[in-house]
Amino acid sequence: MQIEVYSMTADGENLVISREAVCDSFSSFLWDIEYYQCGKFEVYIAANSQNIGIFRTGRIIGRDDDSEHFGLIESIKIETDAENGDYLTVSGRFLMCLLERRIIYPTLNFTSEKSYAEIVQTAVQNNAISAENRTIPALSFGIIQGECWEQKTKLQISYKNLMEWIFTICETIGGTANIRLAKLENEHYQMLFDLLEGVDRSIQQDENPHIIFSDSYTNLLTFQYASDVSVQKNFAYILGQGKGEERKRTTYFQGDEPTYLERYEIYVDADDISEEEQLDGETRQIPEEEYIELLKNRGSEKIILPKTASESTIAANSTQYQYQKDYAVGDYVTVQHTRFGLIQPKIQLIGMVESFDRNGRSLTPTFKEG
Repeated sequence: MQIEVYSMTADGENLVISREAVCDSFSSFLWDIEYYQCGKFEVYIAANSQNIGIFRTGRIIGRDDDSEHFGLIESIKIETDAENGDYLTVSGRFLMCLLERRIIYPTLNFTSEKSYAEIVQTAVQNNAISAENRTIPALSFGIIQGECWEQKTKLQISYKNLMEWIFTICETIGGTANIRLAKLENEHYQMLFDLLEGVDRSIQQDENPHIIFSDSYTNLLTFQYASDVSVQKNFAYILGQGKGEERKRTTYFQGDEPTYLERYEIYVDADDISEEEQLDGETRQIPEEEYIELLKNRGSEKIILPKTASESTIAANSTQYQYQKDYAVGDYVTVQHTRFGLIQPKIQLIGMVESFDRNGRSLTPTFKEG
């Protein structure tokens, strides 16, 4: 595995990107792919004039074995030590962080049902692609993959951070978003915004080969498990615009209404959801039933399920399952620990820290029950 460093210069609507260096000698390297948030990376390398000249903020980090994820250098730190030597710590996040530089403005209204894919792409189009002086050069739409993005809803959104809002939608429906580089010609690249969904590889399905991490298979090296029901919120009271008892209001819950000890309530202030929208240059009063649907959608974003998560170390060089070939971040797998009699038949891999250092390569996944 080699690290590739690219310079990036905006040329109008294009990106001029050139490879400045290839690096295969470093003290440590962390590559953290996340499903419901922006991934990140860190390079720990000897500090010398050559490396300081190569690793600069604003440049792009890539890997010769990963065509889907690219990082943007955001932080550089130099540390000098007479005994241990001088070191450079280079860190940043994946290209989705570019969308963190935008907010959703003006208000987006979807009072008729639209797919989540159309809603998210419209938000990106209006705030990062076609917006005057707000365009992110060479950003365009890539693939849409997964049934979760075909689900439809109604919503109104404004002033939210674009990247954070997209990942909120992702967690609501079970999808993810990513920006990758695709080469055109003459060192010109475009950035493609993809909407994706993980694959079910658990024992609860038979369409795909099963992926099972288990101490009995010797591919589960360490194991941590945690369950916390105190954080859950499963019944939302949502109040919209108006004053006092005249405020528009509704409730939201998933499935059967929770009652008694199974009910965990939350208040959602949705006063920012306007009762009016602009349609063909004219102001239109949103019908009450449509407005209530907008409130319910906001409530759905605030529902918090019981927190059940596990972190493990799995065999990085296992011949049984190969990361990024047999399974990837976002997939549903099975995890079991026979000594404790614990099995999680369908659990989602939501993050993977791939680490390289003097001890070799290690994989540290994070799982979350869906």
